[in-house]
Amino acid sequence: MLVSVLTGCSSKNDGNAKPNENASPAANSEAPTANEPANEPANASTPPADPLGKYDPPITVSVIRPYDENVKFVEGESATDNLWTRKYEEGLGIKVNYDWTLQAPIDQYYQKLNVAIASNDLADIMVVSSGQLKQLAEAGQIADLTDVYQNYASDFTKKIFTDDGGLALNSATFGGKLLGLPRLGSDIDEVPLLWIRKDWLKKLNLPDPKTMADVDKIAEAFATQDPDGNGKADTSGLGLSKDLNGGFPGFEGYLNGYHAYYNTWLKDASGQLVNSNIQPEMKTALAALQKLYANKAIDKEFGTKDGGKAAEAVTNGKLGMYYGAMWTPIWPIQDGRNLDKTMEWEPFALPSADGQPTKGQVPFDVPSNQYYVVKKNAEHPEAALKMMNFYYDSNYIKGEKADTAKYDGIETFKYVILAGAPTTENLDVYKKAKTLFEANDVESMKNAKEGQLPIVAKYLEGDEKSWGYYKVFGPDGSYKVIEQMLNQNLFMRSEYFGPPTPTMGEKSSTLDTLLKETFTKIIMGAASIDEFDKFVENWKQLGGDQITKEVNEWAASR
Repeated sequence: MLVSVLTGCSSKNDGNAKPNENASPAANSEAPTANEPANEPANASTPPADPLGKYDPPITVSVIRPYDENVKFVEGESATDNLWTRKYEEGLGIKVNYDWTLQAPIDQYYQKLNVAIASNDLADIMVVSSGQLKQLAEAGQIADLTDVYQNYASDFTKKIFTDDGGLALNSATFGGKLLGLPRLGSDIDEVPLLWIRKDWLKKLNLPDPKTMADVDKIAEAFATQDPDGNGKADTSGLGLSKDLNGGFPGFEGYLNGYHAYYNTWLKDASGQLVNSNIQPEMKTALAALQKLYANKAIDKEFGTKDGGKAAEAVTNGKLGMYYGAMWTPIWPIQDGRNLDKTMEWEPFALPSADGQPTKGQVPFDVPSNQYYVVKKNAEHPEAALKMMNFYYDSNYIKGEKADTAKYDGIETFKYVILAGAPTTENLDVYKKAKTLFEANDVESMKNAKEGQLPIVAKYLEGDEKSWGYYKVFGPDGSYKVIEQMLNQNLFMRSEYFGPPTPTMGEKSSTLDTLLKETFTKIIMGAASIDEFDKFVENWKQLGGDQITKEVNEWAASR
């Protein structure tokens, strides 16, 4: 969810994704004909065909959604009554009635939603995972949005969904029917980077990492040579959590250094698609992590700590290195900088184990793994498209901001129900920032329509609490590294980008649990590295072979 810190910011695309503002926003200005599937009743009244048309009288839609753990509300507002619930009513004539929300780790939200799905206790609009999308689709519990999308998606919304070649929409299409709206963002925002305490490197007189051997040496030194100078053995080298993967802290970047990839589909020498989790390179990478753990370079209790606990080590100045996404300076490093501004964190491109360029893996084009769905027989299925259009129009076309003192420092974009971002949003912001830095034009930065840039300007004027954004978009920030990787074509994308196959829906949870339990045991030395071979056999038998078959059938059908 944290990627929305950047991809959802109140900004306006400055690049070629900006639509013609003089053009009509309507995709189809005529009243829609019978858009509803044959097995669903027509709406009682024909809604306006304008993608941003306001309902008069207002309508009410029910919603189920998560809130991430870091969402804050100003006094007098809440998850169910806030800036954006009022915007929907004032701008679209849509009153939001939350069936329920949950501000907790996303897995807890999905667990609670599973109960609602099982009892068919659904809202008009819901935020679901890819697995839940498939489950709802197979059960016939959600509306076909194919014609609704064609009639109500604005020009800008359609452009965003076609910029990736239609891959994201394809992932939500079952039997030719669009059954969900993907929450889009830039996949390169999630590429793992290597983050290192630069001040610790200097103190221990260590060079910047060039190879995986350097990474291991630095991690071991950070854990054993007292880089914080307190005379205690209380620091860790490489950060990991019990989840293993993710934007913070994830093990994907370390794996990538050995040309191993987590949960990705690759082409083998014969052109067949194979799962990256069972390839020989994965065994090599796990053996290296096992050695690193044995050398005390990894927190011995990482297997019991979630990302929040791992973040505490950053905040408290006890962790020196992790692999994570470009947004991690905003969280968790900023929390640490607020306590100790002498912390110097630096991003690096991924080192390699063998001298061959390392490609950083990026997730499929639905980086949040989230979709918006409408329950079957909802009276106004088009309301979901209008709410999405409304967000894009407010955020990117008009560039509206909650800029009153009341909302200063509050991430109001997290209140939005249907959100997303153009795939190049943050890259475009970085390019503009680079131009302004080169011209030393802080004034233009302060007044920029891209919401991230005024925050960067605040740091330049002495606001240390804005350092995180500076470290993302500044001259030595994370997007500088990402641009370098992009120019060198150092990204690895999955060869499979379709909807979950039948066996994925049934077995993915089991296979993921098997993977994480086995890999964690191997890393911690509770199992031999040869346990990986047994894992491969079990993975195949427990559904992996059937999934591979289905994935290749999908590839052959394209």
